[in-house]
Amino acid sequence: MRARGALVVAGILIMGYAAAGALTDPDLAPAGVLLFLAGVLIGHDIIVMPAVLAVGAVIARYVPSRRRPAVIAATVSAAALIFVALPLVLGFGRPADNPSALPSPYGRNLAVVLLVIAAGAAVPPLRRATGRKSFERPGDEAR
Repeated sequence: MRARGALVVAGILIMGYAAAGALTDPDLAPAGVLLFLAGVLIGHDIIVMPAVLAVGAVIARYVPSRRRPAVIAATVSAAALIFVALPLVLGFGRPADNPSALPSPYGRNLAVVLLVIAAGAAVPPLRRATGRKSFERPGDEAR
């Protein structure tokens, strides 16, 4: 509980520092900041939260309870990765006259990383199914 209290105090201090810095900024446009914050709040409550609840309900309904932690971890990791990588995959900011600005095949790379995440989620159930612990060679249990 002490760690939680320390984190709360640290968060309050950091937010106070950010608010003080914003309020002392001469170029601050309060209407723009309020519009942005309202947009974030509405976007979260109308888009993100229902999607998270729906995915959670699907996982709770169809995934066995002992496999849920791996599936939830993979789902959260994949969602965060997609959120960050989507502008690159869609090519936002790529100038037509400079093909070297975003030169990598971001769609393919995203698919590869998502497959790695899915494989990582599949490893614990497969390891349990074989009954072997990681890093244990066959025949080691007899020693």
